[in-house]
Amino acid sequence: MADQRLFGTNGIRGIPNEDLTVDFAMRVGKSIGMFVSGDVALGRDTRISGDMISSAVIAGLTSAGHNIVDLGILPTPALQYYCKNHGLYGVMITASHNPPQYNGIKVIDKDGTEIERPSEEKIEGIYHSESFSTVKWEDVGRIRYVDDALDQYIGGVLSKVEVNRIKEKKFRVLVDTGNGAAYFSTPMLLERLGCTVVTLNANPDGRFTSRNAEPKPENLRDLMALMSTGNFDLGVAHDGDADRVVFIDEKGEFIDGDKSLALLVKNVASAGDIVVTPVSSSDIIADVCSSVGATLIRTKVGAPIVARTMIQNGAVIGGEENGGVIYGKHQYCRDGAMTLSLMLDLMARSNKKISELVRELPQYFLDKRQVERTVDWSRLQKELQKGEKVDLTDGVKILKEDGWILIRPSGTEKILRIYAESTDMSTARKYADQYVAKIRDLQEKLG
Repeated sequence: MADQRLFGTNGIRGIPNEDLTVDFAMRVGKSIGMFVSGDVALGRDTRISGDMISSAVIAGLTSAGHNIVDLGILPTPALQYYCKNHGLYGVMITASHNPPQYNGIKVIDKDGTEIERPSEEKIEGIYHSESFSTVKWEDVGRIRYVDDALDQYIGGVLSKVEVNRIKEKKFRVLVDTGNGAAYFSTPMLLERLGCTVVTLNANPDGRFTSRNAEPKPENLRDLMALMSTGNFDLGVAHDGDADRVVFIDEKGEFIDGDKSLALLVKNVASAGDIVVTPVSSSDIIADVCSSVGATLIRTKVGAPIVARTMIQNGAVIGGEENGGVIYGKHQYCRDGAMTLSLMLDLMARSNKKISELVRELPQYFLDKRQVERTVDWSRLQKELQKGEKVDLTDGVKILKEDGWILIRPSGTEKILRIYAESTDMSTARKYADQYVAKIRDLQEKLG
């Protein structure tokens, strides 16, 4: 953690007792304590290091005089909902989709959104300058434990959908919470929606021994196999902190995040509405926006950027291609439970199976890859632009007549993410293969 920048795309990430040490976490807590005001709400996901890291952060915050409202283990959007409704800053201890050896620290603003980059820079400045101050012994913060945050959150989600209409359908839902933060909350939500619920990995195993926390097809084979039996209407999978959700159709087919976002945009947005999504999202979103008369705004990758752009423009819905959907009428952050409820609402209202709804969408194919980054990104970026028509909103998006390729560095790992899209699968694969090879050659040449 020696780099000047501590916060990545989604908070601070590291490996506990290596770079994310107790001392470092306490100093970050002190730094946050110098920036925020009032009581601070705190939550964590199920990772086994959560108690250690949260205790260190709490020590830093309370030494600065802040009382802690400890919400326990819950999804990140549940903490954000609590912060928004109670006007509190928040800290979430999570590494989201990263493997179990990682953990992280995410700071939530009083409106429930992740703090903006300028605020992160102020916290980083306090950390590096060590301009901490502590209060007298009688003024140190105390911890108050709250046990109804999940009830408040689920109640908020249910208020945004037609609960009785969903209940009438008696949907059969298979949900894989991946041992993460939604192990209790999503089954409870589905029960309140009148669904028959069968769970996979709905136990708080902080080692994520059942599957990798990232809800990608290769990590969801058990869920997809059970869905292929035809005994369920919808399959659901979360990442570690449940701000994202992906869906499996009744035949066991994985539904890309772009398609699930497009379905919700098609059925939530109307003429004149604004929709926000990053440059990494499929052109299917643009087609759907055009069909309903909505305006699409493209941003850099990152949920906080999408959320802030939505707030600035009064957007009704937005999201990313990874299963992270933001519904403005609920709260301006990715929310897996809200997304799941909207999807069930759509299925109930349309009286169609989810596979039927997907078939009605325009057809695009996205091939996603990743390559280890071994050289400085700025040098590689210059080489990738040469002779190409590009969009530099985020990374390098190379525009072809029959598709596009986006190459950008990850904000949380030392990898390059490559997205290749076309209306033809073989073309998308061709471009993905071509640019993976090109990046490897360039890194060897530049390294």
